[in-house]
Amino acid sequence: MPLNAPKSRRPTIYDVAKSAGVSPSLVSLVLQNPTKVSDKRREAVLAAMSELGYRPSRAATALASSQTKSIGLVIDDFRNPWFVDLLRGMESALSVHGYQVTVADSRPGQNRIKEATDGLLAMHVAGLVIAAEPSEAMLSGTWVPTVVAGWRNGVPAGADLITNDDDGGGRLAANHLLELGHTRIGHLSGSDGAAAHRREGFRARIVEAGLEVRIAGESHGTSEEDGYAAACWVLDHQPDTTALFAANDTMALGALAAAKARGLSVPDGLSVIGYDNSQLAKSRYLDLTSVDNRSDLVGVDVADTLLARIQDPALGPGRKLIEPALIVRGTTGRVAG
Repeated sequence: MPLNAPKSRRPTIYDVAKSAGVSPSLVSLVLQNPTKVSDKRREAVLAAMSELGYRPSRAATALASSQTKSIGLVIDDFRNPWFVDLLRGMESALSVHGYQVTVADSRPGQNRIKEATDGLLAMHVAGLVIAAEPSEAMLSGTWVPTVVAGWRNGVPAGADLITNDDDGGGRLAANHLLELGHTRIGHLSGSDGAAAHRREGFRARIVEAGLEVRIAGESHGTSEEDGYAAACWVLDHQPDTTALFAANDTMALGALAAAKARGLSVPDGLSVIGYDNSQLAKSRYLDLTSVDNRSDLVGVDVADTLLARIQDPALGPGRKLIEPALIVRGTTGRVAG
């Protein structure tokens, strides 16, 4: 047979045992708890695995040990770039401990988040991260360590909450625009928990400044199209608006489109600021001023909290806020005139 010819079948644990001259049960022990096997036998098994190109089944190993090395992550829209940094932060902390992340998308719909969660729990995940709006059916809690990432309208009983200080982030955005001389500032918001906190931080700072509060989109979503619709409403009904603060960078993209459709230059005719400091904001073409919610740090803390709860189930749930930072780029400038 040629050296590079494909194998006719995938090698099994029995093939490894035969090649190493040991029993299949000893090969299984090497996979589950190698410290209980002598160095000589363990090295023989590992050498046989390498020679045969054997790759153990994670599912089979989990069933054998009644444990998994998988963390379930429930998101509500895979198009939202916020999840990229969250996932990157989680994986950076989990991978060194041998854990992998399984993602389930629960895009808006009746019972979708419960279905996504039930599917992950059926896979016997060791922990659960909810980065979506929990349904009423979930508010009684789950039987695995659970962490909610980001502000939500509800937190399941017994779950930790790790999130950005979005109230502080809303104030940061308002402060930046006020310092640039803007006094007629619109805010493009949404109905989810994170948007509500960003909105309240913005509103409080604008009220402190003695200015009119201009908010659109509170009862809608936070997609690019939602941002476009909310920006159109503000710019058409309050055309003297000189700045827009969007609840996320995706909505800010819609705001930029609304400005372009009305012949407004950015930032000379209209300043625009987003939230999340996503890859959209960082792109050289958009060069979008944005509030960095440090979702990578949220992800790291989510992972660390889950690992601690997995190792000590008696630990009680807690809450932690990550401080945001303002990243100034080219879409905000001093008010004209």
